Amino acid sequence: MIRKDPEINVLGGALLPCSNDPVTGFFRDGHCNTCAEDHGSHTVCAVMTAEFLAYSKYVGNDLSTPMPQFRFPGLKPGDRWCLCAGRFLQAHDEGCAPKVDLNATHLRALEIVPLAVLEEHSATA
Repeated sequence: MIRKDPEINVLGGALLPCSNDPVTGFFRDGHCNTCAEDHGSHTVCAVMTAEFLAYSKYVGNDLSTPMPQFRFPGLKPGDRWCLCAGRFLQAHDEGCAPKVDLNATHLRALEIVPLAVLEEHSATA
């Protein structure tokens, strides 16, 4: 049985929902929950931008094209999505990271992305 890690955000509070439209998260529960089986660490609640979506497609992860066979509608600017922490950090390093909802970003993201970097891209700042 897969066990979710405690639902705590990077600020130490309760993990808030990221998106239910489209439904996101490793568990497809709308939250950026994680567990030992989540090898991609889908823990960063990001607000999509056209720039980031183009970047993600360029590096091999097309998030904008719908894939009905996986019940994936394709993302558009303004959508919120649980990104892999490593991909977020890579986008930050390339200068095209999306905004982040810190209250909906899982504490485990800090294993990969420093809090200062997440704060720099805070959607609430």
